[in-house]
Amino acid sequence: MTKLREAQPHLWSNPDLLPVEEALNRLPLKLDDIQAAEARWHRFAPLMVALFPELTVTHGIIESALIKIPRMQHVLEMGHMVGVKGSLWAKGDHDLPVAGSVKARGGIYEVLCLAENRVLEAGLITDSDSYKAFCNPHIKDYLGRFTVSVGSTGNLGLSVGVVASALGFKAVVHMSGEAADWKKRLLRDKGVDVVEHRADYTAALKAGRQQAANDPQMYFVDDENSQTLFLGYSCAALRLQQQLVDADVVVDLRHPLFVYLPCGSGGAPGGITFGLKSVFGDAVHCFMAEPIQSPSMLLGLMTNFEKDLSVYDIGLKNDSAADGLVVGRASRLVGTLVRHLVSGVFTVTDRMLFRFLYWLEKSEGLRIEPSAAAGFAGPLFLMASPAGADYLSRAGLRDHQSNIRHLVWMTGGRLVPDSVFEGYLKSHV
Repeated sequence: MTKLREAQPHLWSNPDLLPVEEALNRLPLKLDDIQAAEARWHRFAPLMVALFPELTVTHGIIESALIKIPRMQHVLEMGHMVGVKGSLWAKGDHDLPVAGSVKARGGIYEVLCLAENRVLEAGLITDSDSYKAFCNPHIKDYLGRFTVSVGSTGNLGLSVGVVASALGFKAVVHMSGEAADWKKRLLRDKGVDVVEHRADYTAALKAGRQQAANDPQMYFVDDENSQTLFLGYSCAALRLQQQLVDADVVVDLRHPLFVYLPCGSGGAPGGITFGLKSVFGDAVHCFMAEPIQSPSMLLGLMTNFEKDLSVYDIGLKNDSAADGLVVGRASRLVGTLVRHLVSGVFTVTDRMLFRFLYWLEKSEGLRIEPSAAAGFAGPLFLMASPAGADYLSRAGLRDHQSNIRHLVWMTGGRLVPDSVFEGYLKSHV
């Protein structure tokens, strides 16, 4: 707790990590739930192509590339004088189509679930109909009676707002004080009602919940308490499994997959962790990354979410250039679901974020947001810190380090304006 209070970047290893079979048996969700969510994505695929022609190449599925980044691996090693054993990869959610971030899978999925439920209940389509029927004017007019609302630091709002508007819903996004101005402008350009709050993410969520509670025609996408969001994110594991097969990458106990996931309230990294552990079992090791001033998931896991603490309670500022990760209190729901699945959490400084962002663009030509860069500290902590050495030893991997596949899960960047990105690059010094 001392390093947390003093805002020192460090790696925390989770003492509550359990063998995957035991951990998953404690959860209300199963692999069948992930597969059912994936089936829903495929039902909506024809509609998604009709609404967003950019999805034609993926047949309506929102997915990102798996990218090997050896040049970035070399730069990390030279910049920190650390040998990153194994291979370094990136999951390109910074470039996810439609919404441009990891939030696309969860936010869009929940809105699709809502649309499906509303239209089926109204008898406007049947299970046997093609979901391209959602493009029909009378269905769009019907969905226009309802409003979808969400609280967001930016990227979840973009994913919810863009697809809700495309389906015909009215959309309201409560944006917290740290949300970037360009994200607010982009949403307004899509016809979304943006409500700005000076306070932080928790306050924006509270305002959104209260508004929805007073309006029976309004549905609130609750980033802290939504199992639907969680399952939408989890589908990424099934797609990654096939991508690794296509890349001839073996994942097993002797060839482990280490995954580094930037974390805000926890929904996206939590859902992905659940999916990965369900698919790869004990061969995958998932670590979350948070800013040194906003380690809300780490604080929650360390205290078992029993005291409902926020980062303010331990003297931190809840402030970072990584707007998507600036969350004072993580989701208790997600923390409870991943408590025995996540291997650990590490914290990073803004200086590290901008340095990684700069190195990635110069070495691999990939453009990301600051929050998407957080995961690159993971391999360094695992390979060069006492906590990392201890984790590898306890996991029985000291002799298999050269077989590790390090996968940094990138989270946003596709929609960043050029002028804003140039500012990011200048901030690396």
